[in-house]
Amino acid sequence: MSQRVVIVLFDGFQLLDLAGPVDVFSAAGLLNPRADYRVEVTAVQAGAVRSLSGVTVVVETPLRSVKGPIDTLLVVGGLPALTAVADTAALVPEVRRLAGESGRVGSICSGTLLLAEAGLLEGRRATTHWAVGDMLAREHPNVRVDADRIYVRDGNVWTSAGVTSGIDLALALVAHDHGHDLAREISRWLVVYLQRPGGQSQFSTPLSARTPKREPLRDLQGWIEESLNADLSVEALAGRVNMSVRHFSRVFRTEVGVPPARYVEHARAAAARRLLEGTDEPLDRIATRVGLGTPETLYRVFRRHLKISPGEYRRRFHDKES
Repeated sequence: MSQRVVIVLFDGFQLLDLAGPVDVFSAAGLLNPRADYRVEVTAVQAGAVRSLSGVTVVVETPLRSVKGPIDTLLVVGGLPALTAVADTAALVPEVRRLAGESGRVGSICSGTLLLAEAGLLEGRRATTHWAVGDMLAREHPNVRVDADRIYVRDGNVWTSAGVTSGIDLALALVAHDHGHDLAREISRWLVVYLQRPGGQSQFSTPLSARTPKREPLRDLQGWIEESLNADLSVEALAGRVNMSVRHFSRVFRTEVGVPPARYVEHARAAAARRLLEGTDEPLDRIATRVGLGTPETLYRVFRRHLKISPGEYRRRFHDKES
């Protein structure tokens, strides 16, 4: 029997959020006729829906006219993230209604915000694009946000991270429906990972730190970036701004948003990432230059923050022309 997949669009949606999963479902049917996915796209209004890139998709059936039962309901995302919730007055009630008529519900990228607005993630684990993970956690405190995961399944609700992770999500759905062998064949056909190594932190900015109000702390941030192989212990940093360790730790965390030691480790990891991407320097040299001392420490920091090794990071992101 065919499986009905309904994908919800909105003006400014991310085109790959739609195209990636659709190509996975299409490939499933080509490789195994029993995997018959029937994909429908819908939006608040019928007609041309313009994506963020300018490409338009023609929607034949408006949301209000879509009826269940639905096997899989997917909501796409868009960047900037606020685009995804710009029309919640019209979108959210319809998404909530269709979710009640669907066997399972999923989102791609910042589409997770729409599921949360519809109350579909209350008390559930979820992920989203790394750039809006903090927003999701702040605006929906009852959602257990795991912003480093490529996709998360909690019951019949599936959420995925940014953009290309819609392909990962669709592959997982196919594997759930028809087995891992078919999902593996699709991944080979599309030349993508069946299960990519690491989480999405390897693609995100290293640290979302605030700029402090106090000039000495702003100056200290700049000095840290320029002096990564210096003594950057909390005691040394506190002494540099003439504060006690306790007072410095409290003020730094309040104004920057993270403890000093964590800030330093992220700064060193970010510098190591740049060197791995842009140079052929050996790992021991990079570890020394960024103040991590040894390749073993560099490895532990990368595994802790990026979930992959420095060597794997270099293989994936190294600029071959550098």
